[in-house]
Amino acid sequence: MKTLPKERRYETLSYLPPLTDQQIAKQIQFMLEKGFIPAVEFEEEPTPYNHHWTLWKLPLFDATSAQEVVNEVRECRSENPNSYIRVIGFDNIRQCQMVSFIVYKPDAIRY
Repeated sequence: MKTLPKERRYETLSYLPPLTDQQIAKQIQFMLEKGFIPAVEFEEEPTPYNHHWTLWKLPLFDATSAQEVVNEVRECRSENPNSYIRVIGFDNIRQCQMVSFIVYKPDAIRY
């Protein structure tokens, strides 16, 4: 069994090896199937006390495919290469965030 190198961990999936684009798309597709509204957020220096990241554009209310969200992540990454980027899913019934995970870390070898 191999342990990951020491580094800061963010969100639930950060304890796993970096996700591939296909794995990210599957997570986003799961959110869409559950009826959650996806949004992309970014932050240059996230801390455990900083729960509010900067929202990239508006939430993607009319997103019907994971590829639409992945395209927004790529656009956010190209304009904010030194920022951490995460995808979040809002439940419009409960009026709260239901899921979030990091899709890009600036110092990671692969994300």
